[in-house]
Amino acid sequence: MTPEEFLKAFHDNNPGQQSAGAEANPTAEGRTSYEEFADRVGTPERVLDLGCADGALLEVLAGRGAKTLAGVDLSEAELALARRRPALAKADLRQARAQELPFPDASFDAVVSHMAFMLMTDPERVAAEAARVLVPGGALSLAIGGGAVAAEAMELFLDLARPYFEAAERRMPRLGDRRTRTRDGLDEILSPAGFAPVTWDSIVLDLGGTAEHVWETNFSIFYDVVVLDEDQLAKLRREFLDAAGDGRIACGMRINIATAQLRDAATTTVV
Repeated sequence: MTPEEFLKAFHDNNPGQQSAGAEANPTAEGRTSYEEFADRVGTPERVLDLGCADGALLEVLAGRGAKTLAGVDLSEAELALARRRPALAKADLRQARAQELPFPDASFDAVVSHMAFMLMTDPERVAAEAARVLVPGGALSLAIGGGAVAAEAMELFLDLARPYFEAAERRMPRLGDRRTRTRDGLDEILSPAGFAPVTWDSIVLDLGGTAEHVWETNFSIFYDVVVLDEDQLAKLRREFLDAAGDGRIACGMRINIATAQLRDAATTTVV
């Protein structure tokens, strides 16, 4: 199974899971990652969302004044949910790959991607396509997973889960390119497509709660759990609950937000 086939199947079977998690696990100030991300995107009039899922981010951007809304996703089940949102009644939502965008040149003021660019194959091609559909001076904004907050429960979960994930690795396609997780790596990917160096900011989501709540949250975040069998999941759950203890448990996840401006469409390099 290719990475794209895996992601499509996962989201076809679990539509809306990403936005449900975002709503349930805001920042300490009570704001969702979509709201925080939209703050950094600003108020572009024409926006394309790569990996738009059920349209939650596009809905936030619509509420902030975006007039032309478009999104692509691999999962038709996610897009079906997006089309039900009243704010997206006129949005152009298509099942398509970010590496082959079905839009004309210079169609958008901003291209965004919330926790999806980091999972995509051939990110240089995605960058080139984003540059193609952006107007000169337009912006590409990316929300990228930044990992667990140190010494908190997500780190504990990952430490316990790592042997299980490694044992099941042969059943799990490798998702994305590790360079997308760092500032320097993103510049390496985006620069040939004509983008200026990225600006970089971080937010922290508060996933804390009871041990059971934190287990359920982490279980829903990581794609790797899909390839574990029932016995492995039950054993991992017991190990986590035993190690986590009682009472409210701190659990934070960092999201990095990178934005790069397109210098000049004429200098874009298609790769």
